[in-house]
Amino acid sequence: MLTYPLSGSSSELVLNILTMVLNQGKPLDRAYSHNFSGLKLEPTEQARITVVAGDILRRLNLYCFIVDINADEFDRMGSKLLNGWHLFHGLELPKMQYSLQVDEKALAANIESAKQQPALWDGCPQWLDDLGQQQLKDKWPAERAALMQAPKRFIRVNELKCDRQKLIEKLAKEGVTAVSVETVPSAVEVTSDSALFRTECFKQGLFEQQDAGSQLVAAAVDAKPGMRVVDACAGAGGKTLHIAAQMQGKGRLLAMDVEQWKLDNLKTRAKRAGAHNVETRIIASSKTIKRLKLSADRVLLDVPCSGLGVLKRNPDSKWRDTAERLPILVDLQKQIIDSYSRMVKVGGILVYATCSIMPEENRLQVDRFLAEHPHFSFIDDETILSSEHGFDGFYLARMIRNEE
Repeated sequence: MLTYPLSGSSSELVLNILTMVLNQGKPLDRAYSHNFSGLKLEPTEQARITVVAGDILRRLNLYCFIVDINADEFDRMGSKLLNGWHLFHGLELPKMQYSLQVDEKALAANIESAKQQPALWDGCPQWLDDLGQQQLKDKWPAERAALMQAPKRFIRVNELKCDRQKLIEKLAKEGVTAVSVETVPSAVEVTSDSALFRTECFKQGLFEQQDAGSQLVAAAVDAKPGMRVVDACAGAGGKTLHIAAQMQGKGRLLAMDVEQWKLDNLKTRAKRAGAHNVETRIIASSKTIKRLKLSADRVLLDVPCSGLGVLKRNPDSKWRDTAERLPILVDLQKQIIDSYSRMVKVGGILVYATCSIMPEENRLQVDRFLAEHPHFSFIDDETILSSEHGFDGFYLARMIRNEE
């Protein structure tokens, strides 16, 4: 957290970023990109801005409560909330040109009141707290508290070009401090506020930014050189590139998605990474899947989900999403696993994954699939909880096709 207040200009950037998210409905990453574009900010100052904006969004209801405003008033009352944030963390007030003052006695009373409300203190909206209690039961309080913490900064070494120790040494020469993650062989934690994407290591494709929990999902695919592998919900391809490294560039790796722009981004990343066995294909219709029936040694289905395991990294989503959206996602997941599983050949392995921690999207979805598809058998599964690992939250399950 900060040890001294934001400058006036940085305060204005925080307010602009949060106004785009809260009043204009923009995703946080796009708000960052829009506001940082063209600015020559020092990496440490940019990091301070993202720390404040991220923390405010992770506990938005708490900070609104202690200064007595509503989130939908942020475009008018944002300076009051930012002042309250500074006081909450024991900092002097930032020197903004125009700002609304905070009654410090009322603030102190509201903080004491908030301490008696665990969900509010953890920045959890009521709909999410109800869902978490229902689905995770006694594990929910620890997970709720973990999800309001700032995310750690993880990268994955690209083993097509480098090994982990050499990457750490090369980063150190560029002023980036990093350490190995003992429990994830491909993962490195960056512990400095360095501008990673300006480094020669990044330009040379020696690493990709990827959470350590996400790296466990790709590792579960256990792809071997020479295999035919399908990443059927590839997105921008973080897990695709991890699988390409497992395959040592040998064999066929088909990355598929319903959105072409994501696959275009993947092509750029694959070129930088030296992942020459990656082929992209748009899913234009069900025929795309039918043509690949019983053809793949491995199929990864990293399906669309609620994202409730990655709220540390995407805190804005919990102020947009509601429980009403969950049944729609569960139905979409069902459609995808029922249809896309046809690509797995006999003896091949299907890996189902989400960045959610809710059983309804995870083990219950897998159990339903296995009950309706007896030609598949369960191998194992894992729920990666942030409270236990410090990573983002994920789920993965492995199943084998025994017959057509």
